[in-house]
Amino acid sequence: MQRRVHPAQVETAACYCGVDAGLAVTGARRFVPGARHCVRSDIKPSTTVSRRGSRGERTRTPSQLLPGLPDDLAIACLVRVPRLYHRELRVVCKRWYRLLAGNFYYSLRKSMGMAEEWIYVIKRDRDGRISWHAFDPIYQLWQPLPPIPVEYCEALGFGCAVLSGCHLYLFGGKDPIKGSMRRVVYYSARTNKWHRAPDMLRRRHFFGCCIINNCLYVAGGECEGVQRSLRSAEVYDPNKNKWSYISDMSTAMVPFIGVVYEGKWFLKGLGAHRQVMSEVYMPARNHWSPIVDGMVNGWRNPSTCLNGKLYALNCRDGCKLRVYDSSTDTWTRSVDSKLHLGNSRALEAAALLPLDGKLCIVRNNMSITLVDVDNVDNEQTNLWDTIAGKGHFKTVMTNLLSNIAGRSRLKSHIVHCQVLQA
Repeated sequence: MQRRVHPAQVETAACYCGVDAGLAVTGARRFVPGARHCVRSDIKPSTTVSRRGSRGERTRTPSQLLPGLPDDLAIACLVRVPRLYHRELRVVCKRWYRLLAGNFYYSLRKSMGMAEEWIYVIKRDRDGRISWHAFDPIYQLWQPLPPIPVEYCEALGFGCAVLSGCHLYLFGGKDPIKGSMRRVVYYSARTNKWHRAPDMLRRRHFFGCCIINNCLYVAGGECEGVQRSLRSAEVYDPNKNKWSYISDMSTAMVPFIGVVYEGKWFLKGLGAHRQVMSEVYMPARNHWSPIVDGMVNGWRNPSTCLNGKLYALNCRDGCKLRVYDSSTDTWTRSVDSKLHLGNSRALEAAALLPLDGKLCIVRNNMSITLVDVDNVDNEQTNLWDTIAGKGHFKTVMTNLLSNIAGRSRLKSHIVHCQVLQA
């Protein structure tokens, strides 16, 4: 009987661990079970898939993320995969799922400058039901998302904010049957799943909210009872996973606009007697105070801060922008697209957000425009770029018809809009 001759194990003198000198994944072994690392820099033996034990039993070495490559190099490859394909990566195998479900993978993408920002739009349809959508501005594609939690499918006046850059929180609001809520849920852009968070301390809806130092602040609003308007305010610290009360507002208010500017939280809304009023909260002092100045008087919604400057829309369809000049305490017109889209509800600008160093304008018809405010003084640069919904821009006649139709029935409209990074 002839004995079967097994080929000799092949070895290579190349060490794959040092292929990407700019990528530090030496700690990958802790995050990826079974990861093997190069012990000698001058030689790297190939991995033996299976071998016979002393008693003839078959044993296997841990599987690799990418066959034939050490896990350090495999991670260096996988971390460069565009976010568009991460949903497919999770279903390849359990090890890939565990890698993309943890913080190590996305923290690495962020440290290498490869994290991508997507736009998340929460919309209410004509029947009052809530839906949401994600837009990839790089490939200019709308992406599927898991269903929104059932308690927010028909809720009114709930808050929406982003913590840690990748967690989208929904909180409070009014259920059509149960009334005001304390419930808090959040969606993780890293796991593509919804999770529960501790409830707020107070039931409320139609309140103001903001993020300061990665903490979620909530103030004012309404609740069922004798005193509908609220003065109370609270803060959620994700590191402690706990809500705490902060100082009450000077007076009860139902905010309709708010922004964080120079480390302070500015709110503008209606008081208990439906009078317009404004307040500012200073976190360092935990103090509220009324405010009346040029910034508040000329303040319009929506607004946002980018690179330390406060911007606001100057027309209904978002074709003009204004910037606040703190030295003169006045608002000045900064950027004009010189293209008026119309006054219909569909073309109304619902959100103004920072996106990849530019300002992002999102309209109710889901059209999205980027404005490069850093190059305002460069006349040869095209400052306005529509990246979604180009086919929605209409002629004067169709705009007129849309206005007439909008008076007869309520159109779908955007409730919240945020940017998540992963």
